[in-house]
Amino acid sequence: MTDSLDRAFKALADPTRRRLLDSLRERNGQTLGALCSQLSMARQSATQHLGVLEEANLISVVWRGREKLHYLNPVPIHDIQQRWIAPFEHPRLQMLSGIKRQAEGHDMTAIPTFVYVTYIQSTPERVWHALTSADLTAEFWGHSNVSDWQPGSTWRHERTDGSGIADAVGRVLVAEPPVRLVLTFDDPDSEPVEGGPTVTFLIEPHHEIVRLTVTHENLPDADALGAISHGWPAVLANLKSLLEVGHALPQAPWEMKATR
Repeated sequence: MTDSLDRAFKALADPTRRRLLDSLRERNGQTLGALCSQLSMARQSATQHLGVLEEANLISVVWRGREKLHYLNPVPIHDIQQRWIAPFEHPRLQMLSGIKRQAEGHDMTAIPTFVYVTYIQSTPERVWHALTSADLTAEFWGHSNVSDWQPGSTWRHERTDGSGIADAVGRVLVAEPPVRLVLTFDDPDSEPVEGGPTVTFLIEPHHEIVRLTVTHENLPDADALGAISHGWPAVLANLKSLLEVGHALPQAPWEMKATR
């Protein structure tokens, strides 16, 4: 973790890079052109700064057609907070953070998008298998993901108590093992909505490890965004632990609920 924190501190030391992060915090998912126009910055200069931020894992990128979208990645900042702030001021800052989130919630868009990136010491094939195995998802997610994983097929997020009850259902939109899996993520108690929530898993080799990008789109409201912003990091931390250490984290996994 020390090397990653060193890169994060180095990246954050530059005021231009902090301005880029501020811009993404205000409006996530911007193109290079949008960032340049807002900050009156040359494309070459912005590209260099964004490269430093991406190397520090402070931003992540997602391609949409020919557009490269940039997203703020909170993981290194969270690590800094846990290492340098939480032990000293956690109770008071947690209260202030809650007030701040409530105030900022009114400014969020109606259909927010969540992007999360993690790096796993594994292979793309093993990550794909973990995401699509009923037994392994039961271990790291707390639910069994059940499907034949063919495009157009249904999938079910079933409880592990043997009841057969699914807390989320959906369709497999894209299945390209071991690279890309796209699912709708629906509430089993409601009719599926066209253009409803979808989750994309993108699995990419990154040097000797794997870069896993999870994109959750078409969320109904800010409450749903807040819920998955806590849920996905916990689920993916369990997945990372399972593949790297052989078991999920000791605490019970946070249960992902269907977004309503």
